Amino acid sequence: MSEAFLYLAGICLLLALHPFVTFPLSLYALRWWRRPPVGPALRPESAAAPSFAICMCAYNEEAVIAAKIANLLALREQEPGLEILVHVDAASDRTAEILSAYADRITLQVSAERRGKTAGMNSLVARTTASLIVFTDANVMLDAQALPALRRHFADPDVGCVCGNLVYVNADDSVTAATGSLYWRFEEAIKRLEGESGSVMGADGSLFAIRRHLHHPAPEHIIDDMYVSFRILCDGYRIVQATDVHAYEKSATSAGEEFRRKQRIACQAFNVHRLLWPRLRQLDGLSLYKYLSHKLLRWLSIYLLVSAFASFELALVLAGQGMAAAVLAGLLGLVLVIGYRFPLKPFAQIFDVLAVLTAVGLGVWRSLRGERFQTWTPAASVRQPGPLEGVEP
Repeated sequence: MSEAFLYLAGICLLLALHPFVTFPLSLYALRWWRRPPVGPALRPESAAAPSFAICMCAYNEEAVIAAKIANLLALREQEPGLEILVHVDAASDRTAEILSAYADRITLQVSAERRGKTAGMNSLVARTTASLIVFTDANVMLDAQALPALRRHFADPDVGCVCGNLVYVNADDSVTAATGSLYWRFEEAIKRLEGESGSVMGADGSLFAIRRHLHHPAPEHIIDDMYVSFRILCDGYRIVQATDVHAYEKSATSAGEEFRRKQRIACQAFNVHRLLWPRLRQLDGLSLYKYLSHKLLRWLSIYLLVSAFASFELALVLAGQGMAAAVLAGLLGLVLVIGYRFPLKPFAQIFDVLAVLTAVGLGVWRSLRGERFQTWTPAASVRQPGPLEGVEP
């Protein structure tokens, strides 16, 4: 019986580690076996270049919204026909007042009640006829050359969605920020490898662009970036990672804020999975493998890790090694206590990683319970005013 639990522990551990170890290694191997054609994406823009519109939702962003609009207006200098559309979701601070000063240069809509980001984005897209729609967040700053670079990737007719490369600029602010920055660099590397063997598995809302005619309005209780990008993938178009298009953002410095944010995002993401699974499971074999590895197994990783640990503990007890099981449990508890109470690496980073995985697991559980997050509250620690390193003025 102890051997059965030992085997179960090994299987659960392998599945939990797959999204972070064997999956990236398999993508690295696939890049040499199935590299997609890249010629069309490298051609210069034609004389009849497609038009751009940037859509953004804001709620209580008074600390950063003026800098964001200045950033977008600077992009218009490179792209004179750029439309800038902003939805203010019943902000209770000065966001709408600040934006009203730019009303002659942007399309501004202010909601009197909270509708949520998805509803706001749907209404903004409906107001523009631009052929390429760029989605971005209010606290994210974009490269000065972002739009010409995005357009070059759309020269490939098989590309329906282009993701920017998000860079966190405040990794030195706290252990939580450092862990979040490290995790996101790993995530960006995964997306680059996915794109080199076919298609990236979804976009995040910091910066991505789509062809206007491929937009499907998301249900208002569903996270828009994941839904919109996966609908494009299900329609047979590629999602690519633009390594030459950068966006800059501050990572959360508070562990509590990051825990709540990850839980909300995971609940929303798993709601998209439940809604689109009938179509997602019809993807080609490689794309389905990427989806299950990158998304589904990662969402479930905390449950797999807990199952692996519990099974190993049971195997030790059944083998007459109860003392060893107690010592192992005590050591794990000690590591977590040190990581929680003291900002000592690597203990604090281990705690933060497990906390993030736990938040994701709780988000999945809340999704299965039928919970929804239609509105959002910005994390205060990532909305502090001040320059973002690496952004060209």
